[in-house]
Amino acid sequence: MKKIRLLFQLAGALFCSEAIGQNNGTVLLKNATVIDGTGSSPRANTDILVTDGKIVSIQKGIKVNGAHEIDLAGKTVMPSLICAHAHVGTLKGTTSSADNYTRKNLLRHLEKYENYGVGAVLAMGTDRPLIFNGFIDSTQAGLLPGARLYSAGYGFNTPDPNPASWMNLLLRPNTPDEVPAMMEKLAEVKPTVVKIWVDDHGGNAQKMKPEIYQAIIREAHKRNIHVAAHLFYLEDARKLTEAGIDIIAHSIRDKEVDQDLLTKMKQKKVIYIPTLSLDEYQFAYAGNPDWLNDEFFKASLEPGVFEMITDAAYGEKIKNSPDFQRNTSAFKTAMINLKKIHDAGIHVALGTDSGAFPIRTQGFTEHLEMELMVKAGLTPAQAITISTRNAAAALRIAHKKGTLEKGKQADFLILSANPTDDIRNTRKIESVWKDGKEVSKGPLRK
Repeated sequence: MKKIRLLFQLAGALFCSEAIGQNNGTVLLKNATVIDGTGSSPRANTDILVTDGKIVSIQKGIKVNGAHEIDLAGKTVMPSLICAHAHVGTLKGTTSSADNYTRKNLLRHLEKYENYGVGAVLAMGTDRPLIFNGFIDSTQAGLLPGARLYSAGYGFNTPDPNPASWMNLLLRPNTPDEVPAMMEKLAEVKPTVVKIWVDDHGGNAQKMKPEIYQAIIREAHKRNIHVAAHLFYLEDARKLTEAGIDIIAHSIRDKEVDQDLLTKMKQKKVIYIPTLSLDEYQFAYAGNPDWLNDEFFKASLEPGVFEMITDAAYGEKIKNSPDFQRNTSAFKTAMINLKKIHDAGIHVALGTDSGAFPIRTQGFTEHLEMELMVKAGLTPAQAITISTRNAAAALRIAHKKGTLEKGKQADFLILSANPTDDIRNTRKIESVWKDGKEVSKGPLRK
């Protein structure tokens, strides 16, 4: 009887020991190729130790009793992507509307981003009151499923009610004197940045007056909030840089940047978010882009969008648009300007404007953006750093996210191939991890 009791005790002890290894929050990833997001070269046969959702150590030959070990030989680990220019909540099917902005739809979008390896997104100025009563804080703390959400709250635009009726909560000052009170109201929701729309949307709207955006920048900076500008034209970028803008949230697309502007942007530490994919989407469906029948792309689309973009009439409408030539030219200029700006040592961060309209699909677009960066002349390693460390810096969260380093949150991707060899390998997602736990197998293996 004593022998039987002893056997049960031993079995129980072994079970408890194994359970501790599985549940004490300690995971040891072994033998991976590690891309840490800092710009350093990938490290082969390297281990990552994670405890309670944070990275404890990254080095070769780690040994820890009781840790749950996972052998990642032949796999690559990199930080989760961060998109510093996106939109959530308004997209549903082939529509983009304030009516779609529900808790259920927000969570659906954030989970889609997460399935594609995007661990955090900054919604650029089109949010609504729903998220400012605990929702956004819960996503950032990892208490809700999906990507962590950051917000620019309600952006500033001109008194002209265009564009987009679903932007009906935008702040629209008529004079600089109206800005301080509006900024005080906006500051109450603790925006990550302040978004301003400056350009004329291809001649379809009035431009924001310099005295207005100067007042916005001044009032935001009084509250230690950065300002991000929607723009198109080089001269607007120059004036905004002189006014103290912190982030240029779209490419400069009318002219190639000159040395004067490059020097000023670098001196003033302006962050540049190129949104190349936005410009390609403007004309791509006049033809058959190479991603059209890619399952990784199709899985990201809202219902009905694939049928819309493959309809011959839709392609003809794009071809015959008076903006077709302008859009194709703008894309080429954007590609040239990204290379010039990056080579000048200006901080570039990943952003896509995904989620604003049905063709700017969430999740896939962030991977397409990195591919376009490489086509513009950057290396895959540079595109990865832009999409992880640099994007975290744009959100002012680089102290805890964006790189795989000791003390940082364990948000990362496990890939079946190395993206520094081919940037498209970021799409070969085997699993997505958040706070040291696997949360997704990727969009094709959910």
